[in-house]
Amino acid sequence: MQHSLPRQVSRALFMLLLVAVPAASCNSKKTGKKFNAGNTEGRLPAGELKKITVYPYWVTTCQFAGYYVGLEKGIFRKHGIDLNILEYKPFITTDDIIKLKQADFAILWLVNAIKMRSSGINIVNIAQFSTRSSLMLLAKKSSGIRKIEDLNGKRAGIWDGYYLQPRALFSKYHLDTKIVPIGSTNNLFLQDGVDVINANWFDEYHAIINSGFDTNELVPFFFEKYGLNFLEDGIYCLDDKLKSDPAICVEFVKASIESWVYALNNPDTSVAVIIRAQRKQKMPANHSHQLWMIERYRDLYLPAGKSTMNIMLNENDYMTNARILLESKEISSIPPFRQFFKPYTTLLHPSSEK
Repeated sequence: MQHSLPRQVSRALFMLLLVAVPAASCNSKKTGKKFNAGNTEGRLPAGELKKITVYPYWVTTCQFAGYYVGLEKGIFRKHGIDLNILEYKPFITTDDIIKLKQADFAILWLVNAIKMRSSGINIVNIAQFSTRSSLMLLAKKSSGIRKIEDLNGKRAGIWDGYYLQPRALFSKYHLDTKIVPIGSTNNLFLQDGVDVINANWFDEYHAIINSGFDTNELVPFFFEKYGLNFLEDGIYCLDDKLKSDPAICVEFVKASIESWVYALNNPDTSVAVIIRAQRKQKMPANHSHQLWMIERYRDLYLPAGKSTMNIMLNENDYMTNARILLESKEISSIPPFRQFFKPYTTLLHPSSEK
């Protein structure tokens, strides 16, 4: 997940942070490894693989399974890419990594990217996989909370730095709800120190269930159902990258889509790949939690009745996110939508770009 910052010192301080890597890694160096490009439209010319780096904004979990699975299964190589996934490290900002061109592509939340664009970093969205925010407020039925109005007068545990969305919700429904800053733990909620807590469907919600709660004992309030659809994982790069190497942008998105579809259709494989990576990085590894995560990502990326991944950013969602940032004085002006969103498909058919 991502918004502004992360989860161990404070969830917000980690999620907007990136990993430092040598700046040279972003120069799409040739590695001497061969691939067979074929004749697919938009594909790179046959030749040597290009070294490409991507930053997934948080620690290694099934939240980013598509990239790890695609790397291990050779999908990115098939598309002419020798992929390097940057490991997360705290206290290094996404803004600095992007400005210094230490990553070719970044996976970001929409609000973070809008803030970056507004600050003068010419970042562009080339594919928007997420169409539904997974973020919720979570209450216990034992608290008497059943509907959104019941949050009035209650205490809400909110990750430090993640106040924008909850405050917009409380303001929209004229609720006097006290925000209590919290870090990465659910303990205050579990011990009734707060009445409601923010949680991701694919992560903290499952952790709370594993703490001894049945789903029928909990009341989730998904922000997207209340008109606050803060979109998550989109693929971003600098506008300079898009102009200087459109072919690699096309291939990276196509490889990412193919990798994600494979990962979502093979959840056991995805979990095994992620757990191997977690153990290599000396991280805690939990099979059941990662399996829950990949299954929730399937619900988000390939819900029932859909067989293809989304790539389009809805302009209404963009404007909703941007207006809330503007009203909260997080940005001074709204970047034009057509400058911000440049889907990779327009690189295949430039005449279609408006």
